Amino acid sequence: MKFTQKIVDDMKPAEKRQWISDDDLKGLTLVVGTNGSKMWYFRYRDKSGKKGAKKIGDAKYMPVAKARSEAKKFSGQVEEDKSIRKEKPADKLSFGEFLENHYFPKIRNDLKGHEERERALTDNFREFFDLPLEDITQELVYQWRDAKKASKDDKKALKTISINRYLSYLRAALNYAEEKEPTFKAPRLKPQKETDSKKRKLFLTKDERARLDGALARREDRIRSERKSANQWRHERGLEPKPDIKGTFADYVKPVILLSLHTGIRRSALLSLKWGDIDIDKDPANEDKVFIVTLQAENDKTRKSYELPLSDDAVDILELWRKQSANTGPDDYIFPNPRTGESLQSLKTVWKKLIQDAGIKNFTWHGMRHDFASQLVMKGVDLNVVRHLMCHSTLTMTLIYAHLAPGSAPLQATQLLNVRTKDVLDLPQAAASE
Repeated sequence: MKFTQKIVDDMKPAEKRQWISDDDLKGLTLVVGTNGSKMWYFRYRDKSGKKGAKKIGDAKYMPVAKARSEAKKFSGQVEEDKSIRKEKPADKLSFGEFLENHYFPKIRNDLKGHEERERALTDNFREFFDLPLEDITQELVYQWRDAKKASKDDKKALKTISINRYLSYLRAALNYAEEKEPTFKAPRLKPQKETDSKKRKLFLTKDERARLDGALARREDRIRSERKSANQWRHERGLEPKPDIKGTFADYVKPVILLSLHTGIRRSALLSLKWGDIDIDKDPANEDKVFIVTLQAENDKTRKSYELPLSDDAVDILELWRKQSANTGPDDYIFPNPRTGESLQSLKTVWKKLIQDAGIKNFTWHGMRHDFASQLVMKGVDLNVVRHLMCHSTLTMTLIYAHLAPGSAPLQATQLLNVRTKDVLDLPQAAASE
């Protein structure tokens, strides 16, 4: 095979690791791992007949031309009977060096929200930083885990749910190290049962949804009343009043929350939406037009783009909000920060107050995403359709809602097998009915 950049970029993984040679340059080899990793090597036989392989670099960052240039250099050295092996063994790569020079650069490029992962690895596993990678064993990590386990007497100890999250970050880093360093074998780290964490709330009851709606309405009334009182105070003192609140919404909070409940879009992706990402303009010539929201790859957790249909309610929310928004150009954020005009970053404080006012316990902002999926499943929507609407990469992630589907109770499921039993066993009618 003659390597071109397109061929290398399009190369797909197989069930086994592939060693693919270049037809133009003897020795230049592309190794494609089963996980899709691609690494350049130069394979050779020295003057004594001994075979060898020299790693050139990661094909993700090294183009074909550069790899071919490096391979030519090594080929010339072999022809001159010069060793291309390192005369002096390199110092062992430490865990800290691996993170800083390899893993952190990778996730900064591939993973949205990489800052939290970098911070978690740095803060929780700093004691491992000076150790060689090969010293990060299962026994060592489990010693760390046991030392961090929650205790009634230790306020700094971590709950199991936190330990499992940090171990998942460590596991991902070490698995990547195994890809990059053939001699390193990543330890197998299993999560523990999370008996100390609160049960995940997958949906709001009708009463809780009504209470949330009530809390939103009270907040809106309070904002309008406070603006009216403030303007009265300013009028009495001859000061210029602030603009009256004339739109459907007092501010961005209610439409953001309603849209989250009606779309299930992740918070970061929702707050990153721009007016150019949605198509809600009606077409008189096409009454059956499907209104679409596009989630851009750079704003999505999975780094993939999605086009999702919008319900009539979601379209109504967006239309009403657009009518009272100051800037609605394609590049303007739908929900901008009122002070900076940039994307909103967090609504933790206002959300906490709303949930407290509504009297709802153990329900996070992310819970609205769960509520969206749960309500669909309880109304009989196919799990694979829900998977698409939730932008889940696999159906496994959607299966946490499977037990909510109508008729999914174990007894109802097993009763389905009763239909032909008496025919199969050829039982008398009386016996079959007993």
